[in-house]
Amino acid sequence: MGIARKWVFPIIRILLVAAIAIALGKLAFFPDSSDESDPAVPTGQVTQPQYSVALGTITNDVTLDGTVSADPAVPVKAVAAGTVDEIFVSAGQPVAAGDELFDIKVETPRDPVESTGPDGSVTVSQPKPSVSYEKVLAPTNGVLSALSVIHGQAVAVGEDTAQVAPPTFSVSGSLSPEQQYRLVDQPTEASVAITGGPAPFTCTGLTISTPLAGADAGGSGGAGGASGGGGSAGATVRCAVPPEVKVFSGLAAEVTIAGGTAENVLVVPTTAVKGSADTGVVWFVGADGATEERPVTLGLNDGQNVEITGGVAEGDTVLQFVPGAVAPGGPDGQNCTPVGDGGMMCAPVAF
Repeated sequence: MGIARKWVFPIIRILLVAAIAIALGKLAFFPDSSDESDPAVPTGQVTQPQYSVALGTITNDVTLDGTVSADPAVPVKAVAAGTVDEIFVSAGQPVAAGDELFDIKVETPRDPVESTGPDGSVTVSQPKPSVSYEKVLAPTNGVLSALSVIHGQAVAVGEDTAQVAPPTFSVSGSLSPEQQYRLVDQPTEASVAITGGPAPFTCTGLTISTPLAGADAGGSGGAGGASGGGGSAGATVRCAVPPEVKVFSGLAAEVTIAGGTAENVLVVPTTAVKGSADTGVVWFVGADGATEERPVTLGLNDGQNVEITGGVAEGDTVLQFVPGAVAPGGPDGQNCTPVGDGGMMCAPVAF
């Protein structure tokens, strides 16, 4: 140990110090002879991500938020002009379709009758009017939620006299115009999952209704009504809850509409196509790297990928992002364009 401390360790330290000194001298006086880059010349490259058109499967399910609500009450209208004669039910009572609610006494005047007396005088008499009774029936099963007539009341044809609340429920939700494009065919049913409720079930009788321009729920009509109807943000989807499914008004639901499935079809990302429905444009990449616009026809769209039914072939290369497209997800107040391998080039929005 004495020899190591006196000779070996000092020699090792001297060698380490010498090696460090030689390395520093090499860096200081003998730098690498590689060519220095000109700081005025950019060295980075921006590459456009590309996508090879391939076969895939498109499952076009449109999902939207919905709400459970009781079906609206059905009005009971007077079927004749006359007076209410006899009422057979009262408000709050359950009724079945076709049950008699009340009847209307209808008096029809008769023509005057002329008679000649023994002395040849002519007498005109007015006979009593003929009397008939028209039955007013329940239009559907449910509960008579309102009855607005009393015995002896005069009513006119078509006048609302009562309301029957059906025991059925519906699920409704808003469908945006973009989602309507994805529904190539008119669906007739949807899958509904009730938040905190039973297992998902199929609701039938699905309808999609769009308010007409000029329609005004308040009945004011005019310019205001036209403006309100034309400014609608979308359509309303409604379908019937099966009678065996127990639900309550106000429950939240998730409605899934199957818009179709296409297997073994040409697909590209939606980011590669300018246009979302029927027709679009892609940027085809040639063998020499040059790009050209190509019109394409579109099929199903699942929100991430879109079916190409014409315009390109399997194996063709297209730009993964439409040139100059604004990509979502950039910092607040900035527009971002996809560049490089999944990167973003962002710039503040100019006002």
